Amino acid sequence: MAISLKAMEYFTTALRMGNIAKAAAKLNIAASAVSAAIDQIEATFNLTLITRQRSRGIKPNASGLAVARKFERLLEDYQAILAEGDDLKQALNGTLRIGYYAPIAPAFLPKILSSFVPDNRDLVLHLEECDNDAAQDGLLNGTYDVIIFVSEDVRPLISFDVLIEAPAYCVLPKSHHLADQSSISMAQIADEPMVVLNRPVAAAYYRGLFATQSKAFSIAALANSTEMVRSLVSAGHGCAILNMQPLTQQSYEGGSLVGLPISDPLPPLTLAIAYDKSRPRRLVQHFVDACHKHFSDAGSERCIVGEVTR
Repeated sequence: MAISLKAMEYFTTALRMGNIAKAAAKLNIAASAVSAAIDQIEATFNLTLITRQRSRGIKPNASGLAVARKFERLLEDYQAILAEGDDLKQALNGTLRIGYYAPIAPAFLPKILSSFVPDNRDLVLHLEECDNDAAQDGLLNGTYDVIIFVSEDVRPLISFDVLIEAPAYCVLPKSHHLADQSSISMAQIADEPMVVLNRPVAAAYYRGLFATQSKAFSIAALANSTEMVRSLVSAGHGCAILNMQPLTQQSYEGGSLVGLPISDPLPPLTLAIAYDKSRPRRLVQHFVDACHKHFSDAGSERCIVGEVTR
């Protein structure tokens, strides 16, 4: 029969107090529970460990003293482990593992991280770009401490906070004849060849936007990275619809781009953050709070193109 930590605590407390009733009062439990713990431990070892003296309480024999000392060391080690775990939970050091399905995360994650990580902390950051499914799998299996992802395809076991709803916008070369407009319609976009971001969730979302239009769209290229989409657009291969934009208007290809809000009422994509809300480490909670603060502030660093006022 296994001996529980609780039984060890009852046993050692009874021996220290020299009295079952006093031990029960100190532990705030029934005296019968203390007596039962002593009986269980003696039965497990098949030894008599204490002498019960009706008027003078209890007294351990040599075997009882030896067992009590070993129990006390085990209980001390257990308490030390709990204390170390609490220190780890409260620490701003260690490792923070972030998975993200947000192609333009390099535009905002470094600034968010630098906003709360002191220079003198022993902290290692692991950042990994992945698709939406892999991000959620990684959170559930412990690969990531926190994920940034698109919540339109969220798993039932994932609890998350919305960071921002990102409206769709159109990306055009700066030299395009429509680039000087304050906004653009889906009908105008339909007249242009399209460069489509072909990523899970995103691809289905963009196909849904196109399906609502009566006029067929001409797809010039499919690319699975935001920067390839932007570079193809800046090189004149067509225009694109995206939801979040980096802070620079220049593509990797070197050309300049313009992001125009779309005048049609279109559903946004929701950027969200998910983590274990039941017992987050202090480091994880600081990161979550910093993300909320970043996206609650106004300005271009939110990485979205404002919706058209209708």
